[in-house]
Amino acid sequence: MFAWTGKILRVNLTKGTVTAEPLNKEYAEKYIGARGLGTKYFVEEVDAKVDPLSPENKIIFMTGPLTGTFAGSAGRYNVVTKGLLNGTIAASNSGGTFGPELKYAGWDGIIFEGQSPEPVYLSIYNDKAELLPAGELWGQDVFSTTDALKAKDEEAKVACIGPAGENLVKFACVVNEYHRAAGRSGVGAVMGSKKLKAIVVRGTGGIKVENPQAFLEAAKDARQKLKEHPVTGEGLAAYGTNVLVNILNEHGGLPVKNFSEAAVFPNADKISGEYQAEKYLVRNKGCFGCSIGCGRVTDIAKGPFKSSGEGPEYEATWTFGANLAIDDFEAICKANFLCNELGMDPITLGGTIACAVEMVDKGIIPRSVADLRWGDGAMLVEMTRKTAYRQGFGDELAEGSYRLAEKYGYPEFSMTAKKQEMPAYDPRGQQGIGLNYATSNRGGCHVRGYLTSPEVLGIPEKVDPDATEGKPALLKLFQDLTALVDAAGLCLFITFANGLPEISAQLRTATGLDLSDDEFLAAGERIWNMERLFNLRAGFSKADDTLPPRLLNEPMKDGPHKGRVVQLDVMLPEYYQLRGWDEDGIPTAERLTELGLD
Repeated sequence: MFAWTGKILRVNLTKGTVTAEPLNKEYAEKYIGARGLGTKYFVEEVDAKVDPLSPENKIIFMTGPLTGTFAGSAGRYNVVTKGLLNGTIAASNSGGTFGPELKYAGWDGIIFEGQSPEPVYLSIYNDKAELLPAGELWGQDVFSTTDALKAKDEEAKVACIGPAGENLVKFACVVNEYHRAAGRSGVGAVMGSKKLKAIVVRGTGGIKVENPQAFLEAAKDARQKLKEHPVTGEGLAAYGTNVLVNILNEHGGLPVKNFSEAAVFPNADKISGEYQAEKYLVRNKGCFGCSIGCGRVTDIAKGPFKSSGEGPEYEATWTFGANLAIDDFEAICKANFLCNELGMDPITLGGTIACAVEMVDKGIIPRSVADLRWGDGAMLVEMTRKTAYRQGFGDELAEGSYRLAEKYGYPEFSMTAKKQEMPAYDPRGQQGIGLNYATSNRGGCHVRGYLTSPEVLGIPEKVDPDATEGKPALLKLFQDLTALVDAAGLCLFITFANGLPEISAQLRTATGLDLSDDEFLAAGERIWNMERLFNLRAGFSKADDTLPPRLLNEPMKDGPHKGRVVQLDVMLPEYYQLRGWDEDGIPTAERLTELGLD
């Protein structure tokens, strides 16, 4: 095989065994890699109704065929499991250099099964892999764990969990290289339930592609387009993803106070990418093979929130900023770095705190239970720590906003789709992103079909954000293409400048798969439907393809989209039809046969 290494590592944590097996060639050719290939292995081996914390749940680390190659921004890997936060199929994506290192060690992926009786970590040095005791690492944060495991070999790459994963916080992350994370759906808690503290890998091999010269030309073409595009060549390098703060605020789509107010934050400039670059930015940073360099290395030199590290990115800045009415960028930074250190998803954390603050404000949660207030940066930092360790009210926040709101009898205050917190785009100002949230296979998520690109940024072309016409077809295309990008091992940001032809050309010349552009795109559609089938077997239904009542019934109070609600009922039937699903959102036998899923 070319591009793939052709080997999978299977680790039985119950028995303490580590065995190598050949990669299933048929799986790879139909599902490509990473999100697709990992999910295929998972759905074939795990009952959809499995308890996420049981030994029967598996957790799979999978790379893509382009991971670690010269393809533009090809540093991604996926963590696939049944997510703890909401019980959907979780394929959580991370960058950095861990994925490429795993390929250089000779492995396409790792399948963890069972449950260890004691804390362990997996050590990989090329073809040598073994489970080792991690008792001394258990209880340590991400930074300390990474330092300890790199002490033997500075070139090794580490993916691990922090206290949040150990304490089964339902939105705990897997963090690699200190600041990169497979961040959503609670994959870190699944890892913690298995007493698996970390994976440390060192690889000294390489990756063979089918047609080196043709692949080089395809990769150079894709990279040149990334360099020339104003977003990937200039904007993200200069201001990172936080460039979106002012853009979304001016658009009227930056959610404020748990999506309860007009989506315009008066002090957005104090938390923007421009402000970050002017006051606190040390340098930008990219993942493996990245020419974009959207990562931020930020330093708060003094004061109560003194800290330094990578970030914050747009989602963390929004959820800890406008969503909590906090305009103190230093407090936002501190909370973000704590999430990296302790191993938590900031989107869900900020969304859960915002839900709690609103309920305290309305007298639903007594202040004697939780004295939480809008605009309080010190509170944010304190609750970030307490949530990771499940201390005090942090124990309730650790359950996520849906369980928190449901406990107090008001689930409608949870701004979630399929019980996962929604990101930094108010869908009343973007009809397409609302449909995306509702239909995403892992719940509230913007990176399963980023319609903000055409609706706000005008890429590849501008569409009316308030219109519903054409959005189902556009979303289906974006969702299928995104699934292919994730499966290939590429960064989603390449899609600002690279389309299906550039992605397919790199896959074709690297793997030798004789597939047309449309056939590669069909692989993305196949992945999407496979995920849908898993969720249906897990108990999800059409009723779960929805949004919080606030977004469907309460018009935007002010701003450019005043008076708007999400017209989900208009778009959803057409979306089902275009996908070849019946009126209940179930894929038809005909469509499954067409996709090779029968």
